[in-house]
Amino acid sequence: MNTLYATLALFTILATGSVAVPAFAQEFVDAVTVSTDKEAYEDGETITVSGAVRERLSGYDVTVTVLAANGNIVTIKQLPVSEENTFGTDLTAGGPLWRSAGTYTVKVLYGTETRTAETSFEFGGSGDVIPGPKGKTFPLANPDDGSVGYSIKGGKILSITPDVQAKSLIVEIETTDDGEVKLIIPRSILDARLGPDGMSGEDDSFFVLVDGAEVEFEETTTSEDRTLTIPFEDGNTQIEIIGTFVIPEFGTIAVIILAVAIVSIVAISRSRLSILPKY
Repeated sequence: MNTLYATLALFTILATGSVAVPAFAQEFVDAVTVSTDKEAYEDGETITVSGAVRERLSGYDVTVTVLAANGNIVTIKQLPVSEENTFGTDLTAGGPLWRSAGTYTVKVLYGTETRTAETSFEFGGSGDVIPGPKGKTFPLANPDDGSVGYSIKGGKILSITPDVQAKSLIVEIETTDDGEVKLIIPRSILDARLGPDGMSGEDDSFFVLVDGAEVEFEETTTSEDRTLTIPFEDGNTQIEIIGTFVIPEFGTIAVIILAVAIVSIVAISRSRLSILPKY
């Protein structure tokens, strides 16, 4: 009878085609492993890369290489292995080398070519980023009006538009997580002053709204610009920064062109009148 039960049990195992194996049996099969905390990132987000090795090798670090969607190398790092046989680092998605959108690949090498691993993630690209003297800058809705320096975590900036009537800047964002945006705003674009014209006198405080609700923010100032660090929550779509002066709807260059055009029209009109016959 026992033999019959054993035969039936064996038949059942063969029929199902699988044998239960404890999960820990596969835990250290690979010499090295690597992963990222998310499958997709937007410009400015933090990428957390982590991994483990089966055994530590004396005198060796883990080499982490990130390849862009177009195959270019965007990052190379040497990481030490901890006593727990793990390694990790944080990377910022975005910058001049991260312009292409698509699948990015993270490759790791530990010691020899037999100890390698890789993973991948999707990245939206940094096509709207214009390198500037103070880092990345984002152009206003009318590029002739200038641009605002920025960095952002947890999302990306879609547009920055002056609101002349409200004397404010409207920053449209798309979020992927709770985060914050740092804006380096030239005083020629937006300012808050105590003078009667809103452009002179001592500095006044900005009024910042996120989706219509007032929020606290951090600020540092120089004679040329004001830097605001503003927190936001996942799902927020708009940040409004209200001051006492904002660049006119027609920017400086447009105003100059308009003024030149008006002067030219007046000059031409007068010259034509001067050559008309007099009766």
